[in-house]
Amino acid sequence: MPRILVVDDEPQILRALRINLAARHYEVEVAPDGGAALRLAADWHPDLVVLDLGLPDMDGVDVIHGLRGWTSVPIIVLSGRPGGSDKVDALDAGADDYVTKPFGVDELLARIRAVTRRTSPKEASEAKVLLGDLEVDLANKTISSGVRLTPTEWHLLEILLRNPGKLISQRHLLTQVWGPAYLKETNYLRQYMAQLRRKLEPNPGRPEHLLTEPGMGYRFQP
Repeated sequence: MPRILVVDDEPQILRALRINLAARHYEVEVAPDGGAALRLAADWHPDLVVLDLGLPDMDGVDVIHGLRGWTSVPIIVLSGRPGGSDKVDALDAGADDYVTKPFGVDELLARIRAVTRRTSPKEASEAKVLLGDLEVDLANKTISSGVRLTPTEWHLLEILLRNPGKLISQRHLLTQVWGPAYLKETNYLRQYMAQLRRKLEPNPGRPEHLLTEPGMGYRFQP
């Protein structure tokens, strides 16, 4: 059953879309703001995201950037904003399609079907990454030797592994994994990186692959 995450701050829209999508055999989760959407996407791994741009805690375009940091999940944007600049910004950020409010449910369902047809799963073929002697399968969320991670550990690790050799800033990681309200909680990153090193590095005290750039961020070194 395909999974759809609906992100909107209007309760009536969330309720209507949940009912209509479930009636058409989609599995549906809803989020009322951007932070909740990023956390739910990381934990639940939807097959498609329907995203309102006008969210109470952050702009929908920032949510798109957050998602695109680690996944190519199809994104259909909803917006009641006039003008074309928002549409261009959303598409440039990585959205796959755009529906203007007010919209008909039948139109949205048609867009969902169209996006699903043309968006083939590209991640699976590129989703196996070697981390030392371990093979990490990002698509199936498995690691050789039976290593198990929490959803938050997976989210953090996936961002790093999909950007080999690239310095990922603390701000970027905190926004994507926990949301913009956690930008000062750098202790979260230290704690979770320590956990990942204990599980994945042969010598956690002298890591070879999950590296810290002091005061800046973290880097995956293949």
